[in-house]
Amino acid sequence: QVQLVESGGGSVQAGGSLTLSCAAAPGTMINLTDMSWHRDVPGQERELVALITTSGTTTYADSVKGRFTISRDNAKKMVTLQMNSLESGDTARYYCKARCGAGGIWSAWGPGSQVTVSS
Repeated sequence: QVQLVESGGGSVQAGGSLTLSCAAAPGTMINLTDMSWHRDVPGQERELVALITTSGTTTYADSVKGRFTISRDNAKKMVTLQMNSLESGDTARYYCKARCGAGGIWSAWGPGSQVTVSS
């Protein structure tokens, strides 16, 4: 089992910035491959927001390109999502995800962090 601990999130006005961080619990020995952020909006399917591979290759949802930046620290087993120019449409619960084990054979999810953007 891999426990992911999230921090950050909160409430901000449109145009503001927030940072989400997610790290594997101390002492985690299992290898993590792709790490990503997803978000839930009521009435919609969970959306992939951004993904970063072990080598640093990134993928973004079209809706956040140019505004969000995903990064990772492999030594700390941590992934960060810097969110700038936030819009009301970014309001959601954000979850980090890590592919775990050799070849990323299984996944672990964080508990979720609420991001609320007011216009």
